Amino acid sequence: MGLRTKITDGIKNAMREKDTVRLSTLRLINAAVKDQDIAARAKGNADGVDDAEVLAIMAKMVKQRQESARVYEEGGRLELAQKEQAEIGVIEEFLPRQLSDEEVAKAVDAAIAEAGADSIRDMGRVMGALKGKYAGRMDFGAVGPRVKDRLS
Repeated sequence: MGLRTKITDGIKNAMREKDTVRLSTLRLINAAVKDQDIAARAKGNADGVDDAEVLAIMAKMVKQRQESARVYEEGGRLELAQKEQAEIGVIEEFLPRQLSDEEVAKAVDAAIAEAGADSIRDMGRVMGALKGKYAGRMDFGAVGPRVKDRLS
């Protein structure tokens, strides 16, 4: 079952169960995916986005909500922070399991070996290989400095 089908089924179940937080979050995911489909079609990709790109969209949504929750907590708006955390929980149900630090280290080493990288100039190839294999399963913002350290 594809990721889009799971999201659509989740929307239907949330409607039946009258779960407003889940329903609104899933609708936001669906809208973001459709926006990217339209952008992809404008660039000539008639099929729209694939599951890997949907995972990347959802990972970005999680990051946005984490930042918003942090800002709300700092501002004393705990009810809004809790709403953001609830949305994160719904989105993460559709994301694959995140890799542990040890697994990330092994993946970085394997990508460096696979790309034949030996200097910082090869960082783009290494990050591209990681993004291709591990989209949605690791935080590339945190992985970038690790790759940079290994190549320096």
